[in-house]
Amino acid sequence: MDVYVQAGGYLMIPILLFSVAAAAIVAERIWSLQSKKIVPPTLVAQVWQWHKAGTLDDEHIDALAKNSPLGRVLAAGLHNLNYPREIMKEMIEDTGRQVVHELERFLNFLGTIAAVTPLLGLLGTVVGMIKVFSEIMKHGVGNPSVLAGGISEALITTAAGLIVAIPTLILYRYLRGKVDGLVLKMEEEALKMVDVIHGDREMTAKG
Repeated sequence: MDVYVQAGGYLMIPILLFSVAAAAIVAERIWSLQSKKIVPPTLVAQVWQWHKAGTLDDEHIDALAKNSPLGRVLAAGLHNLNYPREIMKEMIEDTGRQVVHELERFLNFLGTIAAVTPLLGLLGTVVGMIKVFSEIMKHGVGNPSVLAGGISEALITTAAGLIVAIPTLILYRYLRGKVDGLVLKMEEEALKMVDVIHGDREMTAKG
């Protein structure tokens, strides 16, 4: 491995650093974006139980906000429980945008790594070929080892850039899709809560 790094030249350093950063981001996001952490499956049912029991007070709502990202979204609506349905939805949407921003943390940088590493590899190719032609201009083609060194540097950096970029791009797309799915699920759960609570209130008012 060290031989390839040395042969690839100084541009291998940022490529390797980007590979480490990409691995760390992917591991952190996969751990953080677990569905059970973001959208606990029984949370809306728990809120409904509190509402039916008449215990949906500020203490419960504050605890809900600390529970999970979905809890924050639901709590934003519940803090405006006595307002019309549209106001609750508006507050849920505002908080939802903040939550989405947090769920997407580091993903832009991951996408940047996927885009930049092939360019670094290409730059390594250009630098390696410049060295090859410089040696040809100085010494002709009579020293194959010097020419081989430049060509080797060009090929190794290109390969290294692609080796980092391809899985990074795949994982970036996967994590983007996972965030989109979680956001959609949170929206469904929040709207379900609003409809159930306001529907119950309307039935009570009619009764």
